[in-house]
Amino acid sequence: MLVVSILSAFTAEYGSFIYNFLVFVILFLTLLFANFAEAIAEARGKAQADSLRRTREDTPARKLVGGEIRTVSSSQLHKGDIFVCEAGDVIPSDGEIIEGLASIDESAITGESAPVIREAGGVKSSVTGGTKVLSDCIKVRVTTQPGESFLDKMIALVEGASRQKTPNEIVLTILLAVFTLVFMIVCITLKPLADYTSTPISIAAFISLFVCLIPTTIGGALSAIGIAGMDRALRANVITKSGKAVETAGDVDTLLLDKTGTIAIGNRKATAFYPEDKIDRKKFIEYCMVASFSDETPEGKSIMELGREQGCKFSELPTDAHLVKFTAETKSSGIILSNGCDIRKGAFDAIRALVLKAGNEFPAHTEEIITRITSNGGTPLVVSVDSKVAGVIELQTSSNPVSRSVLPICVRWV
Repeated sequence: MLVVSILSAFTAEYGSFIYNFLVFVILFLTLLFANFAEAIAEARGKAQADSLRRTREDTPARKLVGGEIRTVSSSQLHKGDIFVCEAGDVIPSDGEIIEGLASIDESAITGESAPVIREAGGVKSSVTGGTKVLSDCIKVRVTTQPGESFLDKMIALVEGASRQKTPNEIVLTILLAVFTLVFMIVCITLKPLADYTSTPISIAAFISLFVCLIPTTIGGALSAIGIAGMDRALRANVITKSGKAVETAGDVDTLLLDKTGTIAIGNRKATAFYPEDKIDRKKFIEYCMVASFSDETPEGKSIMELGREQGCKFSELPTDAHLVKFTAETKSSGIILSNGCDIRKGAFDAIRALVLKAGNEFPAHTEEIITRITSNGGTPLVVSVDSKVAGVIELQTSSNPVSRSVLPICVRWV
């Protein structure tokens, strides 16, 4: 058509130049739209994969070489290499702990907000690249070759999200092919009939008639329809591996989400204080805030925030105070004041062991509070003062604002 347009600029035999040029532009845009529409999905998939790849390459690894620690990129780790991770480090590669134990935040991979304990030996020694060490120090042996880690599999999954035709698209494509064949026969037979009746028809007219008759616009729109669905899902961080998955999603009436990070945000937040009967409530809140003052975790910050909301003011630690950091082994943290007062907070089983070891009683009232909190989906933190139970802090996973607006609709559907 471009050749016809150029020829029409020099001779009137091929019709009007403006008419031919407009037909050429329309045909060009139609082909451009149909051929390059699928490149949108591939480009977005590559962008997501590049983002994950940069995360893998930018993660530093403290590799152990001949008794010395060298900082290298995580992409340079090979199977059998040993690296060291301390509190606050991101684990650079999949591996197995060979020495030490640590509390690890796996929410980036599993969505679970509660830290897990990983230790050398047994079934709980494996760690995943991209997770974060919250406490202690561990030595890890790499168990995967480059390109075979969990993060690499995620990258391959994103890159493999090429658009596949749905069953409806396949049927429609066959129908369009039949229509195209019929209209080709019509256009081919039109030339002899025009010559028989001495009716001049230009080449541009034949081409434009053929384009108008065959459903090229519908064929070009098929790719855009599928890509639009995949693009909307990708914006919500949902990978759809085929057009059929997008089509099936359109038939979903009710979606039930049972995973931390979807219905819930992921971080646990302090929601209530439960002091023992013989301890003043305000005094107990002060104990909780003193024990949480240097706690940089979301849970520790939320305890400080809740205490301030309930009228307790606390600005700085007492002088000569000794901080007791959280470890995966003790499952507790706290502070020892200059007057010898020992304040601890932690998991109820760890504080129970601490209290019983000191020869004190673990109150039945505290057991009831713990049972009530856990049955309600919360996490209890027990606080002790001088190895005696002072009370319980309730932690709850805060819900996602989006899920709070969607869940009532789901309930009505059910």
